Amino acid sequence: MVLTAVRGALGFLSRLPVGHSEAAWDAFTATPAAFPLAGYAVGALVAAPFLAAGAVPPPVVAAAYLAGVVLVAGVNHADGLADLGDAAAVHGDAAERREVMRDTTVGVGAVLALGTAIAGLALGALAVAGLPPLVAVPVVLAAEVGAKGAMATLACLGEPSHDGFGATVLDGNAPRDLALPAVAALPAALLAPPATLAAVVAGPLVAVALDRWAGRRLGGVGGDVFGAANELGRALALHAAVLAWTLLDWGVLAWTRW
Repeated sequence: MVLTAVRGALGFLSRLPVGHSEAAWDAFTATPAAFPLAGYAVGALVAAPFLAAGAVPPPVVAAAYLAGVVLVAGVNHADGLADLGDAAAVHGDAAERREVMRDTTVGVGAVLALGTAIAGLALGALAVAGLPPLVAVPVVLAAEVGAKGAMATLACLGEPSHDGFGATVLDGNAPRDLALPAVAALPAALLAPPATLAAVVAGPLVAVALDRWAGRRLGGVGGDVFGAANELGRALALHAAVLAWTLLDWGVLAWTRW
């Protein structure tokens, strides 16, 4: 059941050639823990460029990482973030915002949301590339697990705004079901704490904020909110990890001086 759910998750969350089947899809939507478990596979692949951290200039490593994210994860989630950006720019009620999200026209809100997220991800990757490889690689993997943990959090906490992917994933899941995704993400958090712990926790925190915003502005959670949680969770996870590692260094330095 779990392996089938993870295969269904990878089929939806990535471009990996795992195939698609109704059984895998049903298992995935009924298993929130499949989100972070799939994050391990995606994270291991996109973290590969950071094996060269220290030997290759950080901008090259960061650029290779960005290319890897697009190749492995695809653009579906970025499209969700763009739609959410357009909705945020609308002055109207929830129904009007949801209507804008269905429009294929790209507005200034979408451009700003995507531009900010890409810049944040690039800068975060650049900062992580300056860390030792034994820290950088686990951080990138943990960031992907954290991003998928954001989606699992939405699956357990959110209320659907309309019929669609969001309603399918939210159906039958409840806050108590967050325990298994948390357990699934725990190994990633313990790889190189406190950096990896910060990366894993950042995603669910993003999800909680998005859930509250979507409830007020969109009438609930839809597929685009899931995509936005993934993209924003990944970017913020990298920055949270670098900040946590920097604070640790400062603490150690202050301790040795004292």
